[in-house]
Amino acid sequence: MSNLKIATTIKEVRDTVKEWKSQGLTVGLVPTMGYLHEGHGSLIKTSASECDKTVVSVFLNPTQFAPNEDLESYPRDFEQDKVLCEKMGADLVFHPEVSEMYEQDNATFVEILSEMPKQLCGKTRPIHFRGVCTVVSKLFNIVTPDKAFFGEKDAQQLAIIKRMVRDMSYGIEIVGCPIIREEDGLAKSSRNTYLNEEERKAALCLSKAIFFGQSLVEKGETNANKVLGEMKNLINKEPLARIDYVEAVDGVTMMPVDKIEKDTLVAMAVYIGKTRLIDNFSVK
Repeated sequence: MSNLKIATTIKEVRDTVKEWKSQGLTVGLVPTMGYLHEGHGSLIKTSASECDKTVVSVFLNPTQFAPNEDLESYPRDFEQDKVLCEKMGADLVFHPEVSEMYEQDNATFVEILSEMPKQLCGKTRPIHFRGVCTVVSKLFNIVTPDKAFFGEKDAQQLAIIKRMVRDMSYGIEIVGCPIIREEDGLAKSSRNTYLNEEERKAALCLSKAIFFGQSLVEKGETNANKVLGEMKNLINKEPLARIDYVEAVDGVTMMPVDKIEKDTLVAMAVYIGKTRLIDNFSVK
């Protein structure tokens, strides 16, 4: 018999977490948009190992999609999501309707008013991080976790959430978890399902460029323009690829840098056909 509890209302989540906390248990949160893969699985597993109880939110958040983006076509499979959550050790899945998360006349948003959200993905997705910060802050208020777990593949999102937590005094520990890759190197993503066979092969230019850039840095190259130039050349050899950006930024502020050193983030977004994929590496 399954021990995994499914909650569709905020009240159910609050009541369950209140009961856990009355027992002195620690709570981890893994926020997701559903269509879970091994990358999400690693976050859930890490939370289950570090916290007494783990809540996974499965909510396709409309406020982080612009009208021309893929909200309607974004893949969904809640039955499979539940299987993965249980397998990886989750205790509660929060799967609300949009109407449960947002009132019809909702007019309050959480937004970072610095240059941070305007860099990288924010250049072409200007409302995206406002939507992310709003939904994550709502989930923090609903679940009141001790720790929350996010993937390092979404490096800009991770940095922005860390800043929000600091600025808003949430008192939640944000844990970044490593990128999980397919055997051939492609970073796992729900959007990989959009790729046809030819595009799937073409998509390997992202991870190849990442590994090549990493190797240059490991050999001592610190000139950001040189590393980025080599990575772009590699991607541009793939006819189906169209670069959105390939940039080196400070891993905390997200502002561009000329020199690659400790805590530099090298990040990219590349269109393979109509599908926009991201990947990155950080200099430790």
